[in-house]
Amino acid sequence: MITDWDDAYANGDHIKGAAEFPGMWVKMATAFRDEMTATNRAEIDVAYGAAEREKYDLFLPEGSPKGIVVFVHGGYWKAFDKSTWSHLARGAVTKGWAVCLPSYTLAPDARISEITRQIGAAIDHVAKRISGPIHLTGHSAGGHLVSRMNCINSPLSPGIQARIENTVSISGLHDMRPLLNTAMNDVLKLDEEEAIVESAALHRPHLPCSITCWVGADERPEFIRQNALLVNIWTGLGASTRSVEAPDKHHFNVIADLADPESDLVACLLHPIDPEDA
Repeated sequence: MITDWDDAYANGDHIKGAAEFPGMWVKMATAFRDEMTATNRAEIDVAYGAAEREKYDLFLPEGSPKGIVVFVHGGYWKAFDKSTWSHLARGAVTKGWAVCLPSYTLAPDARISEITRQIGAAIDHVAKRISGPIHLTGHSAGGHLVSRMNCINSPLSPGIQARIENTVSISGLHDMRPLLNTAMNDVLKLDEEEAIVESAALHRPHLPCSITCWVGADERPEFIRQNALLVNIWTGLGASTRSVEAPDKHHFNVIADLADPESDLVACLLHPIDPEDA
């Protein structure tokens, strides 16, 4: 039984050298943006709405895109923005996909339900510009947000939702109710009703649905539980599901392989689950 819910979700407190990661991410992200801008394959700060943070960066492959990958960042809905994670587009871009990284209004300036709506708007916007299948991935809070796009009560328009071919929720939070027990809820302002509405595990998936829940084997037990939860439930609701616990990965390095075009994580992202193998 968990008695300290704050500790259950305190990733940095349990990762050696945790304070070094944000600076490293920014350095790699800046270098990647500079590289892509120099070859005219980057569109920075594309507005998808009127709010200050309703913008995305778009990175383009050489030649016509095979489709769109959207990466949604984490930070417990209250930290970071798109510019910290640009380098994570490298794997999919190298494989011929366009990659969109949206920012969104952070809590407490936006409730989580509003952030969900913003991500839907970002996906709708970029999907109208680039044809082909849509593949979604996100980390932590971003894992929650991309999973929500697959729910029957998704904010996506029906035509855009039908184009979602595959999703990888990395360290995603799929049942929001435990967060009601944490101090961070002073910022998130979740109540019971919104926690239920925003929990992908408490909704039916929009079918067909191919979704992998991917977590580091060295993450906090609560993230490993949340990872297995959505797969457990949605398997029985008709979705093609897969659960992966990546060896020797913790919450801060589990996303690093998105930058490697030959990694298992990028392969998982770019290839939907065969229903016969699910």
